[in-house]
Amino acid sequence: MAGDSAPAWAQRIRRERHLRGWSQADAVRALLAHGDASLPGREHVLRRWKSWEAGDALPSGRYQALIAKTFGTTRYAIFPGPSRPAEIAGTGMDTLEIVTRLQRSDVDAATLEALRITVDRLCCEYSYLPADQLLSEGREWLTRVADLRQRRLTLAQHQEVLALAGWLALLVGCVEYDLGQARVAEATRRAALGLGAEAGSAEIQGWAHEMRAWFALTSGDYRGVIEAARAGRAVAGEFGVAAQLAAQEAKAWARMGDRRQVEVALDRGRDALDAQPYPDNVAHHFVVDPAKFDFYAMDVYRIVGVDSVARSLAQEIVASGAAHRAPMRVAEARITLGVVAARSGELEQAVDEGSRAISAGHRRSLPSLHLAADELAAELRARFPEEGPAGDYLERVRDLGAAGSIGS
Repeated sequence: MAGDSAPAWAQRIRRERHLRGWSQADAVRALLAHGDASLPGREHVLRRWKSWEAGDALPSGRYQALIAKTFGTTRYAIFPGPSRPAEIAGTGMDTLEIVTRLQRSDVDAATLEALRITVDRLCCEYSYLPADQLLSEGREWLTRVADLRQRRLTLAQHQEVLALAGWLALLVGCVEYDLGQARVAEATRRAALGLGAEAGSAEIQGWAHEMRAWFALTSGDYRGVIEAARAGRAVAGEFGVAAQLAAQEAKAWARMGDRRQVEVALDRGRDALDAQPYPDNVAHHFVVDPAKFDFYAMDVYRIVGVDSVARSLAQEIVASGAAHRAPMRVAEARITLGVVAARSGELEQAVDEGSRAISAGHRRSLPSLHLAADELAAELRARFPEEGPAGDYLERVRDLGAAGSIGS
């Protein structure tokens, strides 16, 4: 057996196999069931499998996809994606210069390019910039871009300005909702949907429907999630947002107790992600990171009670080092570990994981965090009603709920 020096993807393959109680031969049989007649024989694939688990050879793209299907995830959730630039290039202009250019009667291509880069930068800062600061900057830039509609623009420039305003409205709406400003966020979301339609952008419209699904999920309107996901799917086409829409739908079905529909929605999301090329910039809030599929699956398996799989996926997320890039993802993974610990009677671990999730970082989505934290609270109330540590955690969850309801 390979040691810890094996590549992360090789260790993941081995862990997934052990989680299911499979031998290597069992895993190969499952892989072949996802393939076609062009695959080589079982003994040949078994030899390859052993070399993969040892980390001696990286599987080809074809086998990466089959391994991912065997374990119910996406290719890039296990295997490394192609190298991409880590940061967005600078605009070559500071804010003052961009604003000065925006005040001219005519808008040139360089100014629009600088605006595009600025919007992308703001979307990439979503996961870590303090919400109040991001909201202020986002609103300022949205106002500046909206004012451009009164300038002399070509048809193509007008459409570009509408799209930029649409992306900014999506971002601002997300941050408003994170801060508990639900009514304001819904109005901003509707504005983004209208801008997307006016700009002819199916992608912006798809994300506006995804936001509606997210709002509905965190408020307990699970039928509303499903309707929003279906509306988004009707316009989203082949864009990556289709995977996020499917994930929200799976989360709703899980909370409604329909396991069959959960699997249908997860399969739809997996197929949507696998159909996409690896994104240029996974830090962008409106780009679906293929590795996020583990996060979607973790949530639904926690809800339906498949604890071994939920725990394994949560451990993968925590170990991924995504605390800076995706703090909410890691926080919800810790809550998942807490839920599984509570179900196993491990009170101290459950409270510790939940407390670390609530306390982690300054960048939080209050509605999403409260939704997950309250699920752990429900487990603690049911299993440890008289225990002091559980009471401390429950009090913190009540405080979190109160903070998230401000301005709703």
